[in-house]
Amino acid sequence: MSDALVTAAHLLRCPHCAATLIVEPSVAVCAAGHRFDRARGGGVTLLAPGAQLPPGDAPAMLEARDAFLGAGHYGPLTAALAAAVPAATSVLVDAGAGTGQHTAGVLDAHPAALGIALDASRAATRRAARAHERLAAVACDITAPWPVADGAAGAILSVFSPRHPEEFARVLAPGGTLVIASAADDHLHEAREPLGLLGVQPEKRARLHARLGDAFTPAALEHVRFTLDLDHRALLQLAGMGPAAFHWTAEDLAAGAADLPSPFTVTVSVTVETFTR
Repeated sequence: MSDALVTAAHLLRCPHCAATLIVEPSVAVCAAGHRFDRARGGGVTLLAPGAQLPPGDAPAMLEARDAFLGAGHYGPLTAALAAAVPAATSVLVDAGAGTGQHTAGVLDAHPAALGIALDASRAATRRAARAHERLAAVACDITAPWPVADGAAGAILSVFSPRHPEEFARVLAPGGTLVIASAADDHLHEAREPLGLLGVQPEKRARLHARLGDAFTPAALEHVRFTLDLDHRALLQLAGMGPAAFHWTAEDLAAGAADLPSPFTVTVSVTVETFTR
């Protein structure tokens, strides 16, 4: 099996000195001698001196996400993301890739592309490193400068993740495509009250456009909308993989689902917007 991180090494940069990294089976090192041990699963953590990873998703959240997305419930969203990435893309960066299921699905649709999964959770990147043979996994703070070369990416994905417009503009090659997936106003609205799910902030899309500024030109907008009939187990996985898990215990979520019918119908409603650099 190929080592995606070795293949992607020329696209990565040392977070200490910005030199190109050389990646070996157990370590990544730059010409100045800065060394970064690789995780057992194949990924690597790249942080600036003194920096720490922000709090990432808890193990229970990752288990829920793996189970829910692995069952194919969000398949139409993955397909929309794959369709939004241009066919000629050779390097795809997913900023906030989590466990890498969406990224892997996009790579399946683009057999010549190499993927780089960035996420704040080491546990998530360990899973992402196993999600696809062409996916290199890097744990880093995606709200800080990324350890990726200028203009390295032909496309960048941001799926329900924190956004860093300055890094989008730096890492995306001129003419490249930025794909942002965001929850629409009615996303999972049926489950919000019983499961304590967060609503969508008003004017969210307008604020996104303002933050992107003049570096990006809107290119297309697709509204991905479908319904899911979920049993209680899948419904709790859906709640447990998202922000609600930071605010409620598993027992709280189970209590909220107890009085709901099984299966319970929820609406998935997501905007997939593309921008050109």
